[in-house]
Amino acid sequence: MTQDLAPTIWGELADLDFTLTTVDAGGVPTRSLQAGHGEESIIFLHGTSGHLEAFIRNLRPHAEKYTVHAIDMLGHGYTGKPDFPYEIPRYRDHLLAYMDAVGIEKAHIGGESLGGWVGGRTAIDNPERVATLQLLCAGGTVANPEVMERIRTSTRLAVETDDIELTRKRMRLLMADPVNATEELVAVRHAIYHRPEFVANIDNLLSLQDMDTRLRNILKPEDLAQITVPTLIVWGRNNPFGQIPEATAMHDNIAGSELVLLDECGHWPQHEQAEQYNRISLDFLAKHPIG
Repeated sequence: MTQDLAPTIWGELADLDFTLTTVDAGGVPTRSLQAGHGEESIIFLHGTSGHLEAFIRNLRPHAEKYTVHAIDMLGHGYTGKPDFPYEIPRYRDHLLAYMDAVGIEKAHIGGESLGGWVGGRTAIDNPERVATLQLLCAGGTVANPEVMERIRTSTRLAVETDDIELTRKRMRLLMADPVNATEELVAVRHAIYHRPEFVANIDNLLSLQDMDTRLRNILKPEDLAQITVPTLIVWGRNNPFGQIPEATAMHDNIAGSELVLLDECGHWPQHEQAEQYNRISLDFLAKHPIG
């Protein structure tokens, strides 16, 4: 298989009615891709240094029944970058401000990596706003110095050095099969990484890779036990940023949660195993409609 055979971003969107717009979320201009006209909404949240294209293979299947929102989170992508360290309560508040701005009282939340961390925190603090929670290779439950250093170093090198090969390596870190880090995705991320405001903001964006900051924000077992909304945990067996015991611990600590482990899958289950993930996600959502 060659990268030329991988679906393009436009190919995923070509037959889908969608809007790409900027939403004022509590004073932060927030890039948002919206599709579908369902009565219920699902909001997709990406990982550290990511952007809404992480969910490009999931928009159309979910938009057949739901109103789908994929956003660039606080300080990420083309969203505004206020000058302060991005800790989890800031991300939570930005998510809630976005929901308020677009008129969503309660949503399904699908969060990958950092996005799952933010979704989990929101489900704990504001359960009335979260209908269901999907934790896709979610971060935030451990503080592994080796993984934190890998994220910090690879991201900073790719941002501070104008060499697209470094961005390519950063993207390939996420995947079990490097073919899924398509050249199109690499180009999209490289363009974001080298916007002057993104470069200037890199310390704020990487603040959770500092040990003291991370420990202040971490989701402990007693925090996870407070999650009462229906929760689906999806994990790649080849996840380079988190071992399977992290997923099983989440499952053990969140009462009633479901756990799915995907083969041949790294840190982007929704992308690398999109067909499986979309089926699993839609089945899960159908079991838990917003009352």
